Amino acid sequence: MQKNGEQEALEQLFRKYRELVNMKVSKYFIIGAEKEDIVQEGLIGLYKAIKDFKKERQNSFKSFANLCIERQLITAIKTSNRQKHIPLNSSVSLNTSLYENDNDGNNELIEVFNSNSAEDPLDTITKKEYYQAIGTKIDENLSDFEKQVLGKYANGQSYVKIAEELDAPVKSIDNAIQRIRKKAIKNLMDEE
Repeated sequence: MQKNGEQEALEQLFRKYRELVNMKVSKYFIIGAEKEDIVQEGLIGLYKAIKDFKKERQNSFKSFANLCIERQLITAIKTSNRQKHIPLNSSVSLNTSLYENDNDGNNELIEVFNSNSAEDPLDTITKKEYYQAIGTKIDENLSDFEKQVLGKYANGQSYVKIAEELDAPVKSIDNAIQRIRKKAIKNLMDEE
């Protein structure tokens, strides 16, 4: 019978101090948590105050509850900010669909990491030699101005931007790019 009385007293204290919890909660914010989550933390603090209150030690229950609620909220915020579990909470399953509307599940992230997609070292060396040969041809066949224009054009700059940076008319930039194209086509034809 005594347990039933304790439960009623506990519920009455929760009802009475619920507004205190709401007032404290309104001052705090936890990243990724909803307001109800923060209220729960406040209620945990209130519960701890109810369980740990000793009349002979503290002045009033309200001030003790106030302190316990605030400490619980601060502990929750510190725990949230610790970022201890970020690797677990932000990880993505390799079986996740690559596309939002892929109901078949045929396109999974793990397919991106297919072991057959690794490049053959011989292909890597061949490509490197090819790019070096192209670089040499560029150095041999292009003027300094054309090299500057090509570098900026390859980086995605517009004709106008290149013209501003090189202090040249836009038409000169266009002519330089046309010459670069002609020289590139001529060199490709010569190699065949």
